[in-house]
Amino acid sequence: MRVVIAGQGYVGLPLAVRAAEVGHEVVGFDVDTVRVGRLVEGESYVEDIPAERLRAVLSGGNYKPSIDPADCAGFDIAVITVPTPLRDGAPDLSYVEACSEMLGGHLRPGALVVLESTTYPGTTEEVVLPILEKESGLTAGADFHLGFSPERIDPGNPTWGLVNTPKVVSGLDEESLKRVKAFYDSVVETTVTVTSMREAELAKLIENTFRHVNIALVNEIAMISHDLGIDVWQAIDAASTKPFGFMRFTPGPGVGGHCLPIDPSYLSWRVQRALGQSFRFVDLANDINNHMPDYVVRRLMEALNRRQRSVSGSRILLLGLAYKKNTGDARESPAVRVVQLLRQMGAEVRVADPHVVEAVHGADDLTMVTADAEEVRSADAVVLLADHDEFDYDMIGREAACLLDTRRRLSGDTVEVI
Repeated sequence: MRVVIAGQGYVGLPLAVRAAEVGHEVVGFDVDTVRVGRLVEGESYVEDIPAERLRAVLSGGNYKPSIDPADCAGFDIAVITVPTPLRDGAPDLSYVEACSEMLGGHLRPGALVVLESTTYPGTTEEVVLPILEKESGLTAGADFHLGFSPERIDPGNPTWGLVNTPKVVSGLDEESLKRVKAFYDSVVETTVTVTSMREAELAKLIENTFRHVNIALVNEIAMISHDLGIDVWQAIDAASTKPFGFMRFTPGPGVGGHCLPIDPSYLSWRVQRALGQSFRFVDLANDINNHMPDYVVRRLMEALNRRQRSVSGSRILLLGLAYKKNTGDARESPAVRVVQLLRQMGAEVRVADPHVVEAVHGADDLTMVTADAEEVRSADAVVLLADHDEFDYDMIGREAACLLDTRRRLSGDTVEVI
């Protein structure tokens, strides 16, 4: 089939490449000219898609990156994988709306549109559907098909990828669901059907809210344990030996990506708007996780004070700008907030991250360096924020004068772990 994947980021690019690999004729549409230019040259900026796979579908003719909406004409299936950020605590669906308008202009009878972008329950029917109908003059269900299938991409996960992660699928009606399922059956191993798009939209938010709340819980326990003089990591290790009724979560410098800092707030916003109620678990988890970068900076300040140093004037080396290990995904990364706080306090901040290659919003004019022995020795303090496997931890532990480890990856006399 002729497939348009709108949005070529961490969600859209893997889907586009996979769809091309199984034989679909794919247009990878994106409004970012730099991004599309790199794709045309066979350069991947997503770790889950090696350049070899990208170049193979490019040379095979099944994949065409494009910034031209005209290239989306004539599609059988279009999948929307654009960002859905928060603006002042409210969902910003402008990218979804703009994409729906563009696709609606090319919509023809019998075609299918699927939303994958994470959002609040009701978005597909209340936002995407009327735009598609207005722009096309067609009627959803009668003339074209509509569905929602939440993305489950975990960047850098070596075990679970697009193909082997079960895919939740839903449709506006029975025929739409049939078409959605048929498409995803062609690109993934397992599909899971639900009876309506709202249930599918809520399922995604349940997944992410579960993680968000449990990470907040263990982050608060870590802060309390430090004040009580208890090794929280050893306690977590002990609790993890229980074979039932416990799931391991670990503390860190905060949460990042789209899933945790943003997605639960979509559900909280929807509950407030629709029911006039607060979603207290999400509000509390937001408060704890959003302030973890502040806690990291406070712990660093205390560590430097014990060495008769102040943050102001100190040279601080941050290891990792991405929000998680072994990925270049820096969306909503807590490291950005750490950079901002340290700069405000007068520190000279240097950052090492072998994965981050694109500009990071909120962290302009960064001094990016390589975490070699000379760089580590020259720093008054080193903070590990994302524990990429590429870092030489033995060398770092040996050479650093002061180390704050937010991931429990380092050991040595100069190491403090949150």
